[in-house]
Amino acid sequence: MLLEQLTRAAADREAQALTRRRRIAHTACAPHQSVGAIDARPVPLLTFSSNDYLGLANHPAIAEALADGARRYGAGSGASHLVSGHSIAHAQLEQELARWLAPHIPQAQALYFCTGYMANLAVLTSLGTAGATLFCEALNHASLIDGARLARADVQRYPHGDLAALDAQLAAHTGGLKLIVTDSVFSMDGDIAPLAGLLALAERHDAWIIVDDAHGFGALGENGRGVLEHLGLRSERLIYIGTLGKAAGVAGAFVAAHATIIEHLVNTARPYIYTTAAPPAVAHALLTSLTIIAGEEGRQRRAQLGGLIATLRDGLGRLAAQAGWTLGESDTAIQPLIVGDNAAALALSAALEAEGIRVGAIRPPTVPAGTARLRITLSASHTAQDVQRLLDAIARAVPHREAA
Repeated sequence: MLLEQLTRAAADREAQALTRRRRIAHTACAPHQSVGAIDARPVPLLTFSSNDYLGLANHPAIAEALADGARRYGAGSGASHLVSGHSIAHAQLEQELARWLAPHIPQAQALYFCTGYMANLAVLTSLGTAGATLFCEALNHASLIDGARLARADVQRYPHGDLAALDAQLAAHTGGLKLIVTDSVFSMDGDIAPLAGLLALAERHDAWIIVDDAHGFGALGENGRGVLEHLGLRSERLIYIGTLGKAAGVAGAFVAAHATIIEHLVNTARPYIYTTAAPPAVAHALLTSLTIIAGEEGRQRRAQLGGLIATLRDGLGRLAAQAGWTLGESDTAIQPLIVGDNAAALALSAALEAEGIRVGAIRPPTVPAGTARLRITLSASHTAQDVQRLLDAIARAVPHREAA
């Protein structure tokens, strides 16, 4: 019965062009990567699909730091943080991350998690207790959505970027803890949440803001400290979640907030308490990553990324208008080329791969029905020639449109 049911579900997905299949990378994360079956010769592809925004995932100094961490601390942590797995490397990383966020969050402390998904589940379930209300942005990441579902708090959604709607929801709220929950950079659209306006609403209505800066940390801000630095925000009402496996190039995530909130998470957040700590070597490597992000090399990489974004948007804007597609309003490394139809998005992705370029087609339920797209992501390790090659390949794939 189960196998028959799942087989029918798979057939339905296939009929709607919604089947997802994994690809196997044979080489390190980089713009030029070899991809193929486990038992076949891999194919070299120019990729615009990773979240390695600063090109640090294959940085030799970080790789050496990871190896040095393994030599110092071994391969694993051996236990959860509260049993015996919390190492000096974890403690040093948390101390440095707290220092990074201190200009934006008074009395900030930080707490390191194995993944961003776990960090989001931890914050929402630990703070979203009975009697609280979560005011959730409509386009939040799946991890924030799942955290809200698991929380015992009431949940209200507000339309994407709609401050007036959220203001009305907060005003109508009668008592209890109020938590505004939002991505900073939206993962499928690339636009930035109106955080200054959200903070003003939080202050007006005595609410707190949980902001997931997965796609901003490292890539935004003069020193790479993320969206709070980029927008110049400071408040103890901010509960900040940063990802360390994207622009930082390694793995894991962290929560930075007022020390009282971090202490509460250590004692109540089940995804933190009941899981084995990440290998200390990973935390050790992240200290080198943070040094690079904050230094001159990091600033140069962000400048390189900014130039590539401008070049790509200029070319994509013309091609989208010619093809009847939509280029999303994004100034970040995430550039959505919205095609609409699922099969058409898959066909465009396949046409690019036939020319040796990998760009993933994103379809529902990840994005709303009718908005299937290519999610083009840039890295500071891309070159201007790489971007031009992509634009030329898309131009050749633009469908012919009859004149009116």
